[in-house]
Amino acid sequence: MSENNKYKEYIELAREIRADALREVCYGKSGHIGSALSMAEILAYLYESVLKYKSDDPGWEDRDIFILSKGHAASGLYAVLAEKGFFPREWMKKYYQDGGMLSGHVSHYVPGIEVSTGALGHGLPIGIGYAIHFNKTGKKNRVFVLLSDGEINEGSNWEAFLFAPHHNLDNITIIIDYNKIQALGRCESVLNIEPLAQKLRDFHWEVKEVDGHNFKDIERAFSKIPIKKGKPGCIISNTIKGKGVSFLENTVSSHYYHITEELLKKAYEELGVEDENSF
Repeated sequence: MSENNKYKEYIELAREIRADALREVCYGKSGHIGSALSMAEILAYLYESVLKYKSDDPGWEDRDIFILSKGHAASGLYAVLAEKGFFPREWMKKYYQDGGMLSGHVSHYVPGIEVSTGALGHGLPIGIGYAIHFNKTGKKNRVFVLLSDGEINEGSNWEAFLFAPHHNLDNITIIIDYNKIQALGRCESVLNIEPLAQKLRDFHWEVKEVDGHNFKDIERAFSKIPIKKGKPGCIISNTIKGKGVSFLENTVSSHYYHITEELLKKAYEELGVEDENSF
């Protein structure tokens, strides 16, 4: 069986996430599309094969907690939540618009969203709070936090990096979307965070590095959660900002790019999806 056939469902879901996120930002005349596109495969795999949830009961007591700390990439998370039935697809028509249900940064008022994020550096500390609570109450819920590479600049994250291993929080796994570009430039020039994997290992995290657009790699990384008993886990997902659309890929401008109807059509041609105005 070819890799494409084995991972067909994931590939199609990632394509759908990209297509819907692009249309959302087109309708909302908003930005941050590059950040949404780079995490499409990770979201697809999490919601297909990793997270425990009930879309018809978002507050289910035994659910896993997923926090998108890079809340500006909301269009991508909304796309997968709509696909999984947390809310009607029609809501995406009013993304980032007055009277709509979907704000430009993720909001806890939306079914499937645990906490509002967007002020960077908050998602991981909140996730650790959940993890501590589950440990103290004997619950088996797991916590997953998806961070951007740019927000690793925030001091609150480094406090959290110290705190989680000190308390042996193996019920939390973080994923860093390492597309190496942040709001105003490339990470290496704005504030270099390398060697990232080694720094986290030195802080006593169990770290795996993957190609964040390769489902075989992603599958391996999530094959055992916790990655190591007694230690918090980190998956560094090496990605390309704006992945899937040539005029957005690996560009700083994709952080703010406005997708016009004309550009949307061009992007859909590259993704191999029909411009069907599906919501």
